[in-house]
This record gives sequence, C-alpha cells and structure tokens, in this order.
Amino acid sequence: MFESETFISKCLAALDEHSPELAVRELVAEAVSQPTEVRATLGPPARAELVPLYRSDRLTVLKVLWAPGMTLYPHDHRMWAVIGIYGGQEDNLFYRRTDDLIAPVGGRDLEVKEAVLLGADVVHAVTNRQRVFAEAIHVYGGDFFGTPRSEWDPDTLDVRPFDVERAMGVFARANEALRADG
Repeated sequence: MFESETFISKCLAALDEHSPELAVRELVAEAVSQPTEVRATLGPPARAELVPLYRSDRLTVLKVLWAPGMTLYPHDHRMWAVIGIYGGQEDNLFYRRTDDLIAPVGGRDLEVKEAVLLGADVVHAVTNRQRVFAEAIHVYGGDFFGTPRSEWDPDTLDVRPFDVERAMGVFARANEALRADG
C-alpha cells in the first residue's frame, strides 16, 4: 500500500545516496507502478491542483492534478525533478535555452506507471490533451516554491521571473473551465 509519509521518508533518505535523483526516480517508479494504491491514498481527482505533500530546502514532493485541456507555459526548475504518472497522461514539450531565448526541441508524453527524471537545466511546458485528469507525483531536489526560477510568456516566449501566483492562476482558470463545462 502506498503511504505518503513512508514515501517521503524514503525520498529524504535517498538524498544521501551518491546519485539522489536516480534513487528518487526509482522510488517514484515503484510508487506509480501501483496507480490505484496511489490514488486511494491521495484521493480521486476532482479539480486541478498543485498540493505540497512535503517541502524543505532539500526536497519538495507535490501531488499535481492537471485538468483536461490544461496547459502550463514554459518554465524551468533549476533543480532535478522526477515526475511519476498514476492517472491520465502528462505531455511535456521541451525547449533548448540560449541566453534568455528558448526554442522547442521535442517532447515526451508520460503515461500511467511512467516516471521520468528531468535535469536541473530542463525547460518545459506541460499540457493535458486528454479528456481525463492527469494525476502525478512530482519530486524536486530543492525548494520548488522558494528557488528563483524562470518562466517564458506562452505567446511571445519572453523570459521573466517565475511567479508561483501566476502559475496557480493557471490552475484556478482550469477549475473555472471545469465548472463552466458542468
């Protein structure tokens, strides 16, 4: 059975490994290999949300629910990240950065039971093109909310400082759209 506290404890212990990001990727892969257990613990999706399960200077663990049709503009993390999917599909578009400019270089669609490691320099945008929620566990090798990062305007691709409130606004608008659709 998936238990949040046990999972977080194992992730914290993995930080002392030689390659903590690889150790965490294995833990996330193990967790999402049993998607119904993760959903039973974290709850069924009802709204788009980004819920901190744990946060410190060294590690952040999030439950992320992407509403159908939702897109988050290009952004970086400036720390390694592991994304594990336990419901739906999370579509990532990756960019190459040159100074403050970015250009698309490919993508990867993450499906149920998949876990992927993103390096500290990755820039990506996330879309849920499915008609169901994308349900994910995201684990970051640092403070996701407190680390200065960058984001790019989705229309102009102009760089600006990452704004957590602007990102949360994307989730709020997705929930408004869900309510409007009934």
